[in-house]
Amino acid sequence: MTQKDKKTEEFYARLREQLEQDTTWPSQYMYKFIVPSELDKIAEVEAAFDGTDALIKTRDSSKGTYTSVSIRVTMDSPDAVIQKYLEVSDIEGIISL
Repeated sequence: MTQKDKKTEEFYARLREQLEQDTTWPSQYMYKFIVPSELDKIAEVEAAFDGTDALIKTRDSSKGTYTSVSIRVTMDSPDAVIQKYLEVSDIEGIISL
């Protein structure tokens, strides 16, 4: 396991613990991502939430280089939240906030 993989695993373990302690599930969850301002990248993020009741808002950066994508959606559990983060992490150039 690489150092990066270990840090990622530790991050998600902390996130899972925090979500279990602070939230009653199912619950609304707000995802925030930054992606390059390319229609296909934005569409990939939105597609990850197809079939959910997600409310998706986008906003371009001042220079138009990046787009912020905010997604409010009802999730069933901390594991479901983390699964979505892992699903979108394959999108090139995405930053999860």
